[in-house]
Amino acid sequence: MKTTWMMSMILLLISAGIARSQESNPLIFDGKGQDIGNPALKGKHVYNHEHQCFMLTGGGYNIWNDRDEFYFVSRPVSGDYIFSTNIELIGQGTDPHRKAGLMYRASLEEDAPYVDVAVHGDGLTSIQYRLEKGGETREVATDVKMPQFVQLEKSGIRYVLRVSKDQGPLSEVASIEADLGKEILAGLFVCSHNEGVTEQARFYNVRLDIPAEAVGGDQAPASPSRMEILDIETGMREIVYTSEKHFEAPNWSRNGKFLVFNQEGKLYRFDLKSRKVKVIDTGFADSNNNDHGISFDGKTLAISHHMQENNTRHSIIFTVPVKGGTPKRVTSLGPSYWHGWSPDDQWLTYCAERNRNYDVYKIPVTGGEEIRLTEASGLDDGPEYSPCGKYIYFNSVRSGAMKIWRMKPDGADQEQVTFDEFNDWFAHPSPDGKWIIFVSYWPEVEAGSHPRNKRVMLRLMNLETKETKSVAFLYGGQGTINVPSWSPDSRKVAFVSYTY
Repeated sequence: MKTTWMMSMILLLISAGIARSQESNPLIFDGKGQDIGNPALKGKHVYNHEHQCFMLTGGGYNIWNDRDEFYFVSRPVSGDYIFSTNIELIGQGTDPHRKAGLMYRASLEEDAPYVDVAVHGDGLTSIQYRLEKGGETREVATDVKMPQFVQLEKSGIRYVLRVSKDQGPLSEVASIEADLGKEILAGLFVCSHNEGVTEQARFYNVRLDIPAEAVGGDQAPASPSRMEILDIETGMREIVYTSEKHFEAPNWSRNGKFLVFNQEGKLYRFDLKSRKVKVIDTGFADSNNNDHGISFDGKTLAISHHMQENNTRHSIIFTVPVKGGTPKRVTSLGPSYWHGWSPDDQWLTYCAERNRNYDVYKIPVTGGEEIRLTEASGLDDGPEYSPCGKYIYFNSVRSGAMKIWRMKPDGADQEQVTFDEFNDWFAHPSPDGKWIIFVSYWPEVEAGSHPRNKRVMLRLMNLETKETKSVAFLYGGQGTINVPSWSPDSRKVAFVSYTY
């Protein structure tokens, strides 16, 4: 459901840009790296274009005391950032205090002020920092050993460290204040902590995001966008397309060859092989929101188009050939926001506001009488069939938090699926029926709201064991994964992340 669609459309008019497709390093660094200080053994780095990851090799006595020796890959930055990465120290290593991580640094001088998150060979994870040129290094150690994902957010002079270990939720573990200046450097580093050897570290899913707070907060225009593909087995994310414009909600085609997304009221087709974008002809339906999806046979696209009728403007569901054509109206009442096809392609499920309450409904794909499936007070949203057709998954605020639920296709046996403290939205069952993936907001976000410009995570639940793991941390929310986006082989998921 897109309750803030009109506001987003207004903001989109403010934000202008030219779409671009990028297949090489899609962000952050321009290929330059350097040794800081004068380590006896020189460092280097290699960028892997296929996996979009960095391998750093570096020596150096330490990053400590009043001077440093290490290898650094960086870029100039100013303002506020959310800097994050997955990180792996390679091999057993020589010194248990070899270390690698993320760093903000005032300059390339060996005694420059800095703030970093350092993951050591023995597992120690800490914020290290130097407040003044030539000053002593200070440290705030955490209780977390060897996290796989680290995030160091800069907000003014405040630096916040968040980590995730063993695919658990992201948690804040330390913070400090340091004034490094207005024009600084942000980068990746590795240090061997032994002048006679070099050590290696691999960094992947590297992101340097500019949050909305840095460009106007709630008044910020709609942000630029990144189309990403997550491999659920390796945890690696590939950025396949970026645009200065704001786009949302990818669907993966049933033949696996393309993605469908919405941008500024239109729908687009992104070819995964050529990386080319082409508009889909939807005729008069030129105000489409982010609730759209492809039928199980791959031939038809359900869309949610905002239209003016009876002195109101609201979302109405239509169907159109996936290659484009003239839309056919399905729902007679609005607002109606599409979310799912039945496996036999005979029914559509959707969220609709009727009598000032949002509930889950279904309707024949040819139109006709709609059937109300939920009656709980508050918001029920995001209904999507399981591939076996036995269940409809949806999210509901009826428990006080937004949680994932499921029910039989006739609305019977409604049962809660997720139970922890996070607010969970838009559960998408995998084609093989083994998983659901959904987006989770932290508890401080209002339960009935799924805003854009938030720190969110994608979580994956094993439907047999009920085990849930966090598989991606990103800046996004609204528009990230509103609709079905699994690859046909159930190995990958497409989603959108955002940065200013």
